[in-house]
Amino acid sequence: MRGKTILITGASSGFGAAAARIFAEEGNRLVVAARRLEPLLALQQELADRVQVLPLVLDVRERTAVEAAVASLPAGFSEIDLLVNNAGLALGLEPAQQASLDDWDTMVDTNIKGLTYMTRCLLPGMVARNRGHIINIGSTAGAWPYAGGNVYGGTKAFVEQFSRNLRTDLLGTMVRVTCIAPGMAETEFSQIRFKGDQQKAGRVYEGCQPLTAEDVAGIIKWVSDQPTHVNVNHLEVMSIHQAWGPLAVHRTNP
Repeated sequence: MRGKTILITGASSGFGAAAARIFAEEGNRLVVAARRLEPLLALQQELADRVQVLPLVLDVRERTAVEAAVASLPAGFSEIDLLVNNAGLALGLEPAQQASLDDWDTMVDTNIKGLTYMTRCLLPGMVARNRGHIINIGSTAGAWPYAGGNVYGGTKAFVEQFSRNLRTDLLGTMVRVTCIAPGMAETEFSQIRFKGDQQKAGRVYEGCQPLTAEDVAGIIKWVSDQPTHVNVNHLEVMSIHQAWGPLAVHRTNP
């Protein structure tokens, strides 16, 4: 990717901010979107000597706001070559029977609805220009369940299947679709999941080396750099310190 226009959601931290930095190295124009303005302005200032950066305060859960934001992108930023659907979160780790319905709503609204809103608003332009790439950030939780993953894992399973169905709809065009599914990665993810509890968040990564935001950003960049006839459908990545657990069996005493 060089000299392209790239829109990244969830760009205020983590994978999104790291992806913005790596794409800036080649002079790509960036639209960085998130709910928090201050981190976006800081990112814009950091990258200003290398690339044009348009901060976009946006809550992807708000359909009308997404539609208005995409429609009002200024000249030079309106023809998006790459959409990185990165905005997403997990909330809570309680079993389903104890989980918060408000948390479930927030995860569905962000991880599913927000991703579909962004995609639907930008996809017609990509198809009309017969070029473009949508990279959806999924999770290993979309394929491999774990206790307390309930709705979060369900939303990421949606991301994986939606990505495949998108590619099927786009057959015959030069618009590519990729789902990247990272495993455990040390970003703000666990702090958000545990609602600011630093001790709980820190314990997730104790004694191991998880993925970093920069690791995942490098993978996003690599996928986008493939020749235009190459579509990476799905890429799952874990730290070497993570693997799948055995099947759980509940046993009762005879």
